[in-house]
Amino acid sequence: MGKSDLYLGLDVGGTHTDAVLVGEKGIVSHYKAVTDHDNLLLSVRRAIEEITSGVDHKKIKRVNLSTTLSTNAIVENRLENVCVIISAGPGIDPDNFKIGKSFHAIEGSIDHRGAEIAGIDDDAVAKIAGDAARKKIKTFAAVTKFSTRNPDHEDAVAEILGTSADFITLGHKLSGQLGFPRRIVTAYFNSAVWRLYNSFADAIESGLGEMGIQGEVNILKADGGTMPFSLSREVPVESILSGPAASVMGIVALCDITRDSVVLDIGGTTTDIAIFAGGIPLIEKDGISLQEYPTLVRALKSRSIGVGGDSAVRASGKEVTVGPDRKGPALAAGGSQLALIDAMNYRNIVSFMDTRASAEGISVLAKKSGLAPAKLADTAIALAVKRIKYEVDAMLDEIRNRPVYTIHEMLEGREIRPEKVYVMGGPAEAFRGLLADAFGVEVVVPQNYDVANAVGAALAKTTIDIELFADTGRGTMLIPNIGVKKSIQHGYALADAERDARAYLAEHLNGLGVTARADETEIIESSSFNMVEGFYSSGRDIRVKCQIKPGVMARLA
Repeated sequence: MGKSDLYLGLDVGGTHTDAVLVGEKGIVSHYKAVTDHDNLLLSVRRAIEEITSGVDHKKIKRVNLSTTLSTNAIVENRLENVCVIISAGPGIDPDNFKIGKSFHAIEGSIDHRGAEIAGIDDDAVAKIAGDAARKKIKTFAAVTKFSTRNPDHEDAVAEILGTSADFITLGHKLSGQLGFPRRIVTAYFNSAVWRLYNSFADAIESGLGEMGIQGEVNILKADGGTMPFSLSREVPVESILSGPAASVMGIVALCDITRDSVVLDIGGTTTDIAIFAGGIPLIEKDGISLQEYPTLVRALKSRSIGVGGDSAVRASGKEVTVGPDRKGPALAAGGSQLALIDAMNYRNIVSFMDTRASAEGISVLAKKSGLAPAKLADTAIALAVKRIKYEVDAMLDEIRNRPVYTIHEMLEGREIRPEKVYVMGGPAEAFRGLLADAFGVEVVVPQNYDVANAVGAALAKTTIDIELFADTGRGTMLIPNIGVKKSIQHGYALADAERDARAYLAEHLNGLGVTARADETEIIESSSFNMVEGFYSSGRDIRVKCQIKPGVMARLA
């Protein structure tokens, strides 16, 4: 970051849209506004206009966005119809992988070393394309088993579809990681949100251009890193869960975390929970699940629950409930539904906007339910804190019963015992004492806690990972998700593969306009073993996984 450079971070949350401008000496300005779900783009543009008012736009070198757009589309099932074409090979029932309303299995097979066993049925693909056209389906997903070892069949499907497809997700472009069922699901969801996401991207780029902001534009990914906007247009599924990722990166930027810790981002609608081991955030190594389908989307390990400042408070008889829904703003903010923050107002834990409206709402509901007003408010607050504590404990129990992965490494035989709780989000300060009592450890609320997620978005590093596969017996080296394929000599070794992985990853990022050097990359997995056919070695199978690891470009702690 140059002395006069500015980074703009924007986080579009379920309740608020937050924006920050970060300079060399820290936060220059910040802005918080209510998110307009009927016009998400308007919320984004308004935030950008407000945060950049009076600023020389030429100084804004980077714009990082975190958006709920793709996540909401999947959760609410507002998905475009996708024609899914798969080739599973022998011994597999394609119906086990069925997803979407237009799912087709075709003949064709590639083995685990990338050799073609049987070609695809071109006529069947052409017939599927014609059927999709009659149904006015214009987005496709093509996934063949072992396409990460040989993408020819997927490429052939794309060529046959040609102009009948507005967009097609090819499975080998998503990740080098093996996992046929996960690849099908990921490809499906990627195409299902492609048009919606690209309409949003078009409008963002147009708006930034109109405002004279020419800096690089990135979108936050689920793993806590960012990717260039141009790349995100092809893989919008990577932008899901970018909200929790922004929260984690915000805490990393604002706090010096060195121990096992819990991170809570308490918003108006939800509370996002993340876990740190030794100061490093945990990650879902194999991928998260969407609509209960496992995917290849790597993400920071998090959990979102329906507890927030605007969570609806209800009472039936003497039974009180909090959330999980939000019925608009709290009474104190001019809404029509009693909410958790109203209960906190009543008990003088906070003094938020119209405290009289909160008191009246508590009194009315208390009278209907036969509870004393103070009892009603205390019960609602206690329930919210109890739910947060329960979900954190459940998450820790889940972690203790399976291998643990951080963004750096696997931790074997390591039991995580949180020593601190870090809290961010609008109601964070109000929850400090309550959470300290519940968890029995120190609770830290950092400066700028109310816009920490936007800080995380602004400072998150651009990241990407690739997997290199080499088969010296066949004389091939492949990096599927960035389209690298070349011939190699029989003597190609693991050290050669690691060198090539680093070099190709740096070259790929530089081609996207992201400055990167090979020595900044990190080898996270590396293996080589002999392949045997009959009684003789038929070469070596080499696999290398390389990444620019997630992190922040600067710390404001």
